[in-house]
Amino acid sequence: MSLNSYFLVSQRIQNGSFSSGMFLSTYLVTVLGNLLLILAVSSDSHLHTPMYFFLSNLSLSNIGFTCATIPNMLMDLQTHQRMISYVDCLVQLSFSTAFRYTEVLLLTVKAYDRFVAICQPLHYSVIMNSHFCSLLVWVSLFLSLLGSQLHCWMVSEFTFCPEVEIPHFFCDPFLLLNLACSDTTTKKILVYCIGAIFGGIPFSGILFSYTQIVSSILKVPSSSGKYKAFSTCGSHLSVVFLFYGTCLGVYLSSAVSSSVRSGAIASVMYSVVTPMLNPFIYSLRNRDIRKALQRFCRLAKPPT
Repeated sequence: MSLNSYFLVSQRIQNGSFSSGMFLSTYLVTVLGNLLLILAVSSDSHLHTPMYFFLSNLSLSNIGFTCATIPNMLMDLQTHQRMISYVDCLVQLSFSTAFRYTEVLLLTVKAYDRFVAICQPLHYSVIMNSHFCSLLVWVSLFLSLLGSQLHCWMVSEFTFCPEVEIPHFFCDPFLLLNLACSDTTTKKILVYCIGAIFGGIPFSGILFSYTQIVSSILKVPSSSGKYKAFSTCGSHLSVVFLFYGTCLGVYLSSAVSSSVRSGAIASVMYSVVTPMLNPFIYSLRNRDIRKALQRFCRLAKPPT
């Protein structure tokens, strides 16, 4: 059984609106940008703190998600074959969902880190010790794998026609729901419940953390103190709004609208643009990251 993978953006590329070179450039910028961020953090001892430890793992999840989706699209654009087998589709779904859920949970962990740092600063070093930080990352990874395998199992229970056209450039469980030949009402409810659990509960944790953070910041008497406290959260908030905004656009467009074009545009923002912008957001808004990048570039530069 095979799924004929067709994505609207690939048709627009043939029409000249986009080019495969642009997507290749975006892919390279995403991978190299996140990799550079990881190397800069690991090479600077001043950044060996919980906040930057989680940031490195977040960048790693961005690289993983991008590598699970974009290379296959680039190959399809070059070969014009756009075919993916049923098994390969499930494998891609498993990896892409796992990395995406890892990002969701790490964003929640970073919100908790900022909550402890601002609301309980005297206990921060005790609570956010290295063992606990490692435990949070491993638990996030385990839950992400669990969620991805649940999605994979649910999709494997669907009955598809011999050839199905997917209006996307990678296998997404929410879009595959609408392509099954059998009645998927019950399974559709379960898949959306799984998505709501792995997306809604972490988002509720982020909202709770920032509610407490804002409440603590408002109690700071000086304006400079308020600004300094809130500035440590600016980059994370920007990434959260960008991530959840594009996610909401993708899944609302697939659930509410039958337009392939609107879903395609939202999926490009969600899958390509967001991972690419994350390292820029963190580096441009964070002085420590900028200094670490400059030091790393000087070290990496060959002597003349």
